[in-house]
Amino acid sequence: MTDAKPIVNASNPVDAVDTAGRRQFLKTAAVTGAAAVSGLAAPAVLAQAKRFQGTTINVACWNSTYAQYLGEYLGEFTEQTGIKVAYDLPGFPVYNQRADLELSTKGSAFDVLNITAIFTSRWIGAGWFTPLEPYLKDPNKTPADWDFADILDGSVKPMRNKAGVVHGIPWIADINMAGASRFDLFQSIGAGMPDTFDEMENVLTALRKKDPMPGYITDNLYGWTFLPFMQGFGGNVFREPPDDLMPTLDTPEVAAAAEFFTRVLNNFGPQGHANYNYDQTVQALKTGRANYSTLNQAWLAQMGSPDSKVVSTTNFGLFPKGPKGRFPGIASHAWGIPEGSRKKDAAWEFIKWSMSKEMLQKLVARHGLASVTRQSVINSPTFKGKMTINGKDLGKVFIDTLKFAEQGHMKYRSVHVYPQMNEQIVQAIGRVVSGQMKARESFKLAQTNAIADLKRAGIRL
Repeated sequence: MTDAKPIVNASNPVDAVDTAGRRQFLKTAAVTGAAAVSGLAAPAVLAQAKRFQGTTINVACWNSTYAQYLGEYLGEFTEQTGIKVAYDLPGFPVYNQRADLELSTKGSAFDVLNITAIFTSRWIGAGWFTPLEPYLKDPNKTPADWDFADILDGSVKPMRNKAGVVHGIPWIADINMAGASRFDLFQSIGAGMPDTFDEMENVLTALRKKDPMPGYITDNLYGWTFLPFMQGFGGNVFREPPDDLMPTLDTPEVAAAAEFFTRVLNNFGPQGHANYNYDQTVQALKTGRANYSTLNQAWLAQMGSPDSKVVSTTNFGLFPKGPKGRFPGIASHAWGIPEGSRKKDAAWEFIKWSMSKEMLQKLVARHGLASVTRQSVINSPTFKGKMTINGKDLGKVFIDTLKFAEQGHMKYRSVHVYPQMNEQIVQAIGRVVSGQMKARESFKLAQTNAIADLKRAGIRL
């Protein structure tokens, strides 16, 4: 049997957003098709394959760890179902721009798309994704043992519309946490994992005196990596989301957070840190070229991968807390079927396969997939074994972090106009980190721009 794998296009996550827009998005997917895998199969599988024989679906996601691992098994999906897959994995900003443009036209170019966390309200609220209840409740389309109830309810909640109807199947419950690649250096100065922002800065200062390696690194998706610091200082995006959407970016608390974040990056980060995407950040940690990071679980867990040089010295902990509390980022991304797709049944077969217990267990066992949304997988000995790195239980950090969602601090991210706010925050903190503007000045400009953006979007303030 020949295992012919579909070509995966996984571009750099911080590639500049191309101006070709929708035309390039369609072109990319069109050239990434796959050859089917031939061979014998069980009668039921053959019947299924016969039904969809000759069908090709177009699937796109940003180039996450999960999506990259999944791409290695698309040949198996074709063998089981007869469905070929054109699979596209551009970087995060590029994907979001292209997907937003494609969805807004309600075109039929794509059959499965990732529902990005910051766009859930906009994309689902606008009716751009297909309700999945008809598939979930039909035993002919979804067998009972697929077990939708096994998927973490907290990850599903953002994928429901105002009527409670599910529009996406979450493949990740993303959390912010902390990790150290060289915890042995922490121990050499008598320090543990920092529990507060003050401890974090004090420990990094002491580490710099002990060893010249960069003490801190995080990626430059500041709309995700900066927000826990902003909220930890008492700042917020909106005054009282989702009811009162007046931006609150010009407060002393937001400025204080920006000053702290900038000071930590500039004092303890590597040269060129503002250009570090998540792949580069992970590589710096895995090779011991940077020590402490506040980042996604899925990225930090790679310090325990077979090619990591720091497995025996790494450690993990909760995201540290600020003067006003602990507010780790928590978000979900999900597979969904665009309303314009003409191959919805085939698309659902892909989603079922990609989110089955068997597939997720395989990705955990073979690749150490760190962030999953099925409770049965999280509870499995395989996951617990893979997620215990240098004696530290990452699964517990993951579950403990998810509990913070009960605070409701992530409400800002489910508002349909949050993408506009995200862009203003990214630009504002970027100006501060680069030294172009002081924190108060930069976020005052962001506040003015944000109010203008929301008014253009029809928000009454």
